Amino acid sequence: MNQHVTALDGDRLAKRNALILAGAQALGGANPAIIVSLGGIVGAQLVADKTFATVPVSLLQLGIASGVIPAAMIMRRLGRRGGYLIGALVGATGASIATGGVTLGLFWLFCLGTFVCGLYGAFVQSYRFAAADTASADFRPRAISWVMIGGLVAGVIGPQTVYWTRDLTPAAPFAASFLAQGVLALLAIAIVSQLRAPPVAAVHSDGGRPLGEIMRQPKFIASVTASLVAYGLMSFVMTAAPMAMVACGHSVGDAALGIQWHVLAMFGPSFFTGGLINRFGKGTVTAAGLLLTALAAVVGLSGLSVGHFWLALVLLGIGWNFGFIGATALITDCYRPQERVKVQAANDFLVFGSVAIASFSSGGLLSHGGWDAVNWLVFPPVAIALLLVAWQRFQRPAAA
Repeated sequence: MNQHVTALDGDRLAKRNALILAGAQALGGANPAIIVSLGGIVGAQLVADKTFATVPVSLLQLGIASGVIPAAMIMRRLGRRGGYLIGALVGATGASIATGGVTLGLFWLFCLGTFVCGLYGAFVQSYRFAAADTASADFRPRAISWVMIGGLVAGVIGPQTVYWTRDLTPAAPFAASFLAQGVLALLAIAIVSQLRAPPVAAVHSDGGRPLGEIMRQPKFIASVTASLVAYGLMSFVMTAAPMAMVACGHSVGDAALGIQWHVLAMFGPSFFTGGLINRFGKGTVTAAGLLLTALAAVVGLSGLSVGHFWLALVLLGIGWNFGFIGATALITDCYRPQERVKVQAANDFLVFGSVAIASFSSGGLLSHGGWDAVNWLVFPPVAIALLLVAWQRFQRPAAA
């Protein structure tokens, strides 16, 4: 009876934390949404060689990959709440630097700002793990999904912030949008200050197993591979899609609307993804997400109309949601409490490192091979990830 009451109390705390982190995700998730929406446009205004126009967006992803390990170290020393407060200040600083770059017309300064905003993104990306920390095994997938629902709100806040602020500074177009991005990061401080997370430093006192031993687990290999494939391919195709649409004669407005539908499709399913995981299993939902990613490529290869691009982007978003949330839930089975921060940091470093590489390479492949080449490249990584997810399921009886 006492154990049952303790579990209920634990999930009450987990639900509270998940709601807080969902609110923080809604504000922090607007950070990359604004940069992805404007990074290429502003970059094209600031640099003579348009080949480098998307570098600010790629540096955002590189900043996330570079920041996951330092963010983990900060949270290990100061706890989740202390780390997230610092992360929000980093986000406000990065937005201020980006604003300065736009105002002064300095491409390098703008790029530095988007990179620093990526460091903030590294903290934001760990919100889903923080929600899982205090959750029971049954509630954990739902806790992760709740946080991801905050991303759906961010998908509205980010574009609307751009819409309402884009013309406020005519002498420096879009500078006000990045200034508003900094304000959103500061607002997140009031939310994350309410977090009640377990002390990360305390659970790391004995260090747990060596990271190499943990990383050799079939489930770890499968979950990390599925995460980086789901997220990497999403970033790869999403970065190329607007440029491909414009190259096919569609308007910039059509391309922007396609990205907005894509973002909504990324986070909208989070309302029920956790329930699907509890019903069908983590591996099954992860595999479904990978298959939807492949289906998006099939649609992309089947035509070049606005409808084809939009449908491909929507399927890509849903595939990312299932694949990434499912793989995140899988990774939580791979570590003990005292090992969680280092394993989570290793997971995110691998995932967002691949995302940065995908973002940098997308524009080059599109310019040399076209939209078809981008879509054909989706299938081999998806096949590998599906095989690994199936492999870890067959390993389960042996591990037991």
